[in-house]
Amino acid sequence: MALIVQKYGGTSVGDAERIRAVADHIARTIRQGNQVVAVVSAMGKSTDDLLRLANDVSSVIPPREMDMLLTSGERISMSLLCMALADLGIDGASFTGSQAGIITDTDHTRAKILEVRPDRLRTALDAGATPVVAGFQGMSTDKDITTLGRGGSDVTAVALAAALGADVCEIYTDVTGVFSADPRVVPSAHRIPKVSFEEMLEMAATGGRVLMLRSVEFARNHHVPLHVRSSFTWEPGTWIVEEEESMEHAIVSAVTHDTSEAKVTVHGVPDRPGLAAQLFRALADRSVNVDMIVQNTSAEGITDISFTVPRDDLETSVDVAESLRENMGFAGVDSDDHIARVSVIGAGMKSYPGVTATMFETLATKGINIEMISTSSIRISCVVDQDQVEDAMRALHDAFGLSA
Repeated sequence: MALIVQKYGGTSVGDAERIRAVADHIARTIRQGNQVVAVVSAMGKSTDDLLRLANDVSSVIPPREMDMLLTSGERISMSLLCMALADLGIDGASFTGSQAGIITDTDHTRAKILEVRPDRLRTALDAGATPVVAGFQGMSTDKDITTLGRGGSDVTAVALAAALGADVCEIYTDVTGVFSADPRVVPSAHRIPKVSFEEMLEMAATGGRVLMLRSVEFARNHHVPLHVRSSFTWEPGTWIVEEEESMEHAIVSAVTHDTSEAKVTVHGVPDRPGLAAQLFRALADRSVNVDMIVQNTSAEGITDISFTVPRDDLETSVDVAESLRENMGFAGVDSDDHIARVSVIGAGMKSYPGVTATMFETLATKGINIEMISTSSIRISCVVDQDQVEDAMRALHDAFGLSA
């Protein structure tokens, strides 16, 4: 008998018909001799509706009260799914995040899981019931309700799978798995049957939108196999697993893109120790997450520093840099919010020396200028003009033989 954690996203439980379809799939899984713990998101766009309602009633929104409001969406989903299971003769038992034993820190609206105490879920399973858990939420060490931030239901599912020792965590969504590129941009993109945690982490960090980075990190750290599947077709999807020595890797597995960042350049920085540290410490103190960094070679004791930040943090980043201008003695600051990042990812890159050359040659052939570059052992990322990123995606996808 396998224990399977199944997570269903908002589109999967978007209306009564979809909830009945999910209940039927859970019932089929159980009748095949498995135990199931289901984790559900809020129905459809209900979280967006709650956010809009909060902004309609107040311009001052305490984070604690926002968490209390937003967690109601998942509670509706879990209760309705248990009712649909009862209609099929399955004994379902609903649990909020706190009832399921998910303990978090005290950072409202973006809490992190500290511990999972799944005793009540184990008791329910031993009694033959199917637990249905509200995703995205937990209880803080101060005994307040908290939410886990974007992608929180995926994190809930992976955390429960780790705590319960589940055989697999299935993530059901509106796509059939992880693709070699965004099919809306690259029509020839294909579903990838299996990827390593390391590849999936790079995809999630560079614009892949199927799984959130936090959930993949949690799964890797706790050795939880993930299976990304569609709740509309129920066909097998993409497995995310440990990298094995015998696993045959493509040189490049996927091409990703991200249009959510902006670039800041600080000009004429005196080239002496401590100034870069001062700049990036000030950004960190304002909770700005810096991604790519490039420092030009010093000429006559002067250098330029460019870095990328989330577009939502661009104004803050420029303000921080300008506030340091007199103290650091640099010439000026400018910014560009019309950039995009394109990345190629593949575990096979570790042993193949030609990927960088192929990527740069492909972009050059298309007349696409590279503004910044960053790399890891299995990833190369380039910042390009936002208007050219889709052409770059399609050209690279073809260049590395990924077209279906």
